[in-house]
Amino acid sequence: MDDAPAPRTRWSALALSAPWAAWAAVRAAGAERGFPLVPALAFTPYAAASSVLPLAAAVLTRSRAATAVAAGSAAVLGSAVLRRTRPAPAAARADGPGLRVVSLNMLHGRADPAAAVALATRHDADVLALMEVTPEAVHGLLDAGVTDRLPAGHVVPAGEGQPAGAGGALWTRLEVLHRSVVPGRFGQPAVRLAVPGAPDVELTAAHTHPPARSRAQVARWQADLRLLPEPTDDVLRVVAGDLNATPDHASFRALLSRGWVDAGLATGQGLRSTWSPMRVSWPRLTLDHVLVDPRIEVRSLDVVHVAGTDHRALVADLRLPATLGSGAGSVSRAAGSAPPPPGQ
Repeated sequence: MDDAPAPRTRWSALALSAPWAAWAAVRAAGAERGFPLVPALAFTPYAAASSVLPLAAAVLTRSRAATAVAAGSAAVLGSAVLRRTRPAPAAARADGPGLRVVSLNMLHGRADPAAAVALATRHDADVLALMEVTPEAVHGLLDAGVTDRLPAGHVVPAGEGQPAGAGGALWTRLEVLHRSVVPGRFGQPAVRLAVPGAPDVELTAAHTHPPARSRAQVARWQADLRLLPEPTDDVLRVVAGDLNATPDHASFRALLSRGWVDAGLATGQGLRSTWSPMRVSWPRLTLDHVLVDPRIEVRSLDVVHVAGTDHRALVADLRLPATLGSGAGSVSRAAGSAPPPPGQ
C-alpha cells in the first residue's frame, strides 16, 4: 500500500509555509512600506520562533518544496533575530571617564516619580533622560528630590494642545553648556555636557511618533527618525529614549548606518524587551534604545521595571574617550568602514 501523502496535502504544506516565506523576504530586503507592514515587522522575533511550525508540517508531509521554503524562511528569520543575543565586536575601547545614562518613557507621566528618582540614585546615574513628561510628572519628580541628585536640568513638558506622548526632560549632575530641542513631533530635549577628562557630550532624550495605526503615522515616525542627530567629529553624541523601532525595521537600520552603535546590540541584549502592555504580558517588544557615538565604549546595558509605565528603563554604562581622536578614530572613518549594523 502506498502511504505517501497525497499531492493535495503537500500543496497544503507549501501554502502553509508561504506567510513565513513572505515575512522572511520582506525582512531580508528591508521592503516594508507603510501600514500595516511597518508595525508588523516589530513582531519578527515571534515570526522566527513560530517558523518551526510550517517546517514541521513540511517534513511530516514529505514535501521537498515546502521543506526547502520553510527551512529557508526559518534560517533567514532566525539569523536576523538570534544574532542580537551575541555581543557585537567592540566599536571602541575608550580610555576616559565613565558616563551612566538612565532612560525611561513615563507613559503620559504615570510612572512613579519616586521610583524613577530612586532608580537614578541606585545606579549612580550621571544623566536621567525621560519621555512623555507631563507638568504633573515634573512636580512629582521635583518633590521626589530629582534635583538633589541631578541638579542641572532641561525640561520640555507636554503642554496644552500638544499630541499625546509629548514632553521630555533631562536631569544631570554634569555641567550643562547648552540646551536645545531636536525637531520632532513630541519635543525632544538635548543638552551639551561638560565631562571632566573627556570631550563634551551632546545627549538627546528621544521619542519618535509610533508607527501604529495608519500610513500617515508611519510617515511621521520615519520623519522623526531622519530628524535625529548623527555622530560628528566635533562632539560625542548619545541618543537615549523610545524610538518605537526595532532592528527589524529598515528605517532603524538606516539610522544605525549613519554611524550609531546600539547599546543593546553591542552588549548582546538586543532581544531584551523594553515594552509590553500594562495589564497583559504579551506582546513584548524592544522599542527603547541607547545609541552612542562609535568612539564611546558600551560597557553594559540593563533593563529595569519601573512602576506605573508600560516601558522598562534602560541603564547604559558607557566609557568615553579621553580625546576626540582616541578610540575608533574619527566618526567618518568609523562609520564608513563599519560592517552592517547587527540585526541587518
